Amino acid sequence: MTAYMLAHLRKTEEIHPEVLEYLEKIQSALDPFSGRFLVHGGTVDVREGTWPGDVILVEFPSMAHARDFYDSAAYQAILPLRKKHLEGELIIVEGVEPGHDSAAMAAEVRKAIR
Repeated sequence: MTAYMLAHLRKTEEIHPEVLEYLEKIQSALDPFSGRFLVHGGTVDVREGTWPGDVILVEFPSMAHARDFYDSAAYQAILPLRKKHLEGELIIVEGVEPGHDSAAMAAEVRKAIR
């Protein structure tokens, strides 16, 4: 099942050269794990709450691919370039099966809590 790596990174006034180096190297670290950017700092239209930063969303074929990417020597080598200069959160989350039905999911949850 498809998995996603989602990051919320806080904006800074100035982009540090090490962040640019990270950006230059990230795709080659993603490629062996079939990771591809779906969102990379696009415009954010905040409808609820606050969102002081950028969204990065990377798609992987599976949770294993996403975890293996994050733990890979190639990514761990460049990760400090970003982490030293940008605060934020990063999660890996499993996607849903094709045809996911939230109403059917709610019905299953209702059955389970009775």
